[in-house]
Amino acid sequence: MMDEIKVTIGREKYRTEVHINQHNLIADEPIEVGGTDLGPNPTSILLSALGTCKAMTMRMYADQKQWPLDAVEIILSSEVVKSTQQQTTYIRCTVKLFGDLDEVQKERIFKVGDKCPVQKILSNPVVIESNMLQ
Repeated sequence: MMDEIKVTIGREKYRTEVHINQHNLIADEPIEVGGTDLGPNPTSILLSALGTCKAMTMRMYADQKQWPLDAVEIILSSEVVKSTQQQTTYIRCTVKLFGDLDEVQKERIFKVGDKCPVQKILSNPVVIESNMLQ
C-alpha cells in the first residue's frame, strides 16, 4: 500500500509540515532566501529519498547474498543547468562501501543501488497530476 503524504503550510514563511503515516517532519528554506531554516529544503528531501533508497537497496542485496557489508555512505548533490530549450538537473551520488568485500562484490552492490525504486522514478518520465478541491 502506498503511503499517503499530507503537506501543510501556514503563514510562517516557509515552514512546511510533512505528515507521512505516523511520521512527521519539517521542511523549510534557508534564512538567506526568507525561510527560518527549521528543516531541510525540498530539493534536499528529494536527494535524501534517492540516497536512502539506494542505501536500503544495497543493504537488502548484500543481506540476501550474505555478504559482509558493514555500512554504506552516499554523498549526494545536485546542479541545475538551464538552457534556452530546457532545464537539466544533474544529480551526483558518491558511494562508499564498508566491509570485507572483494571488488566483484563491491561492483555488484554498487550496480544494484542504481536499480532502486526512487532512481527508477527519477530516471523515467514522470507525470504529475494536480487537482484542486473546492
